[in-house]
Amino acid sequence: MRNLEGKVGFVTGGASGIGLGMVSAFLGEGMKAVVADYDEAHLNQARSVLAGSNAVHFLRVDVSDRAALKAAADEALAVFGRIHVLCNNAGVGGGGAVDDPDFDDWDRAMGVNLGGVVNGVKIIVPIIKDQGEGGHVVNTASMAGVVPLPGLGAYSAAKYAVRGLSDSLRMSLAPHGIGVSCLFPGATRSALVEVPEEGEEPPATEDGPSPALMHELWAAMRVAMDPLEMGAAVVEAIRENRPHICTHAEFLDEVRERNRAFEAAFPADAQIPEARSRFEATRRALATELLTMPAKD
Repeated sequence: MRNLEGKVGFVTGGASGIGLGMVSAFLGEGMKAVVADYDEAHLNQARSVLAGSNAVHFLRVDVSDRAALKAAADEALAVFGRIHVLCNNAGVGGGGAVDDPDFDDWDRAMGVNLGGVVNGVKIIVPIIKDQGEGGHVVNTASMAGVVPLPGLGAYSAAKYAVRGLSDSLRMSLAPHGIGVSCLFPGATRSALVEVPEEGEEPPATEDGPSPALMHELWAAMRVAMDPLEMGAAVVEAIRENRPHICTHAEFLDEVRERNRAFEAAFPADAQIPEARSRFEATRRALATELLTMPAKD
């Protein structure tokens, strides 16, 4: 989708951090933007930052609430008439470890970080399809959806799932001329991670990330990527219909190592029945065709 001017973007979690970076980048391209966010304080701050623009509309919504998200989409259409770019970006931290017996925090984290993406796709993507004008979907995962993040099972599980959802969605939408990208940010300035003043040490906990890991996370967040830089990377990826948006090169060596380990897990001398080989060749050819199909300009 190369021509962005005049198009409408719908950004969840759009009032702060990465979401606000996307919104700012879209407005810079001559787009209109719907800023959908649950946090009223963040919405008020975004209103102040973007004051004077008649190309932006703010609304409060919980993406895990399907009825509320449907109402938000209807409001966006009433204001701007179209939605061309959907950014499923809303997220929350926490959720606990996989072996934590608590369900409430787990369900909330999964409901927003994965359920919010599912809801956005099922509610807004049909609108984009019915318009017949092409479009693009950006789903925010995380590098925690590529490499493991110790002690944060709910967060990692949701982000790994967003990665698979995005690959599947890309194949489904390719025949409609709609592109799909999955965003894998590392440390980016965001309201998701509260960073105390330098010198404060993380508390020790029985569950969750270790104090040593949190100490290094806080240090990384103090030199985190500017959300405006992230927004510019998203715009570039939309124009080129990239399936993956990877912005933090410090993870590259680990990703290569993990991929090599995965490859090494396959049997080297297995005898594969011809029918299975034919199925895989057919599946692979179809998937490759869909994953590389160009989107509408």
